Amino acid sequence: MALRRALHFVFKVGDRTKTATFYRDVLGMKVLRHEEFEEGCKATCNGPYDGKWSKTMVGFGPEDDHFVAELTYNYGVGEYQLGNDFLGLTLQSSQAVSNAKRLGWPLTEVGEALYLTQAPGGYPFYLVDKEQPPNDPVQKVCLGVSDLQRSTHYWTTLLGMKVVEKNEDKKTVLMGFGDTQCKLELHDISGTVDHGTAFGRIAFSCPREQLPDLEALMKKENQKILTPLVSLDTPGKATVEVVILADPDNHEICFVGDEAFRQLSMMDPRGNELLDKAMEEDKSAEWFAKHNRRKAAA
Repeated sequence: MALRRALHFVFKVGDRTKTATFYRDVLGMKVLRHEEFEEGCKATCNGPYDGKWSKTMVGFGPEDDHFVAELTYNYGVGEYQLGNDFLGLTLQSSQAVSNAKRLGWPLTEVGEALYLTQAPGGYPFYLVDKEQPPNDPVQKVCLGVSDLQRSTHYWTTLLGMKVVEKNEDKKTVLMGFGDTQCKLELHDISGTVDHGTAFGRIAFSCPREQLPDLEALMKKENQKILTPLVSLDTPGKATVEVVILADPDNHEICFVGDEAFRQLSMMDPRGNELLDKAMEEDKSAEWFAKHNRRKAAA
């Protein structure tokens, strides 16, 4: 399915300021665009919350040819509970390793030229201590599964991914839609997958015309559809169409029409400025402190 491509992973963040420091100053990613919303998303992009929220896309380059992170911030939620569903994002950048050391960001050496660190909120990131490649440094996202054979069938036979590598000792399967794209690694955790409240979502694009067929296939195969085909509006930007699915372990999967998404995801040169402005104007933490209250822990 060469026409399908890996786009981003959605992280819920409780502390937007610390999170911005990690992605910008430690990893060295750029803010590609920042958007503010007054109410929850029809496709629950921000989770099961209906209040004010923001979306910040960060990555090493344009969304057209880089796998990026979507950081969703719900103004009333200060922390989320991690599960064992998201097992890490791996990227190659010796610069990120040296940034972390210089800034005193905790690093643990877990292999040859391989370091483990955490984004605020506890999300694991693996940093390969080698020169950043000219193409996308993001190599793979790893998700925990309870039955590797069942999940491999779902992602390959139903969604069209191609297996790149199997490791029976580690109980992993690496797969993707294209050689130059970020890969998905499934890791059998030999138990139930717990999504906590921090559960994310992985997003892919496909030609718009494939969306109804994808939804119909999932219905035919009795697979979960969390959000049937729906249009999502972003003020002043392109309207996109999405279908939200769930795999056998309830990992959320978004498929979006590629043509409109390429318009929506164009890099906004004001992204950094908009994020900084939003963080400066965000008085939610002060309000809670003034009233001797804490932000909700989801």
